[in-house]
Amino acid sequence: MTEIAFHFNAPDKLVHACRVARKLLRQDRRLVIQAGPAVLETVDAMLWNMSPHDFVAHCRVGDAAECVEASPILLTHDAQLAAHHEVLLNLGPDVPEGFGRFDRLIEVVSAADAEDRAAARQRWKHYQQRGYALDRHDLVARKD
Repeated sequence: MTEIAFHFNAPDKLVHACRVARKLLRQDRRLVIQAGPAVLETVDAMLWNMSPHDFVAHCRVGDAAECVEASPILLTHDAQLAAHHEVLLNLGPDVPEGFGRFDRLIEVVSAADAEDRAAARQRWKHYQQRGYALDRHDLVARKD
């Protein structure tokens, strides 16, 4: 069964997502980031420009096959199109279709965006009603 973790109270949801991506890359884990087109554009740019000492290799589902095969991090609007199924990071408002194929799902929730928080509560209920054990990580308490 997919392990599901909610990272609550992210001061900047996309910055936190990039940090998660960097951490998983350092652990040799494969990650799929699912979001809408505008968010993917922003995340793509952020991953390329995290810091002068970081190289967070990634590409988009639909890029050249060699890139997709070699890339540890894939960006997509639909996780079902991803070639690997280790970790899924959902930045969208809805429960990702096909999330059960992944070993682990991470949901990042904004500290200040009321609409994002409300959507996260609905996703939480969805997973909970289906019997998933949910891990809750409060980023404010952790000072992440």
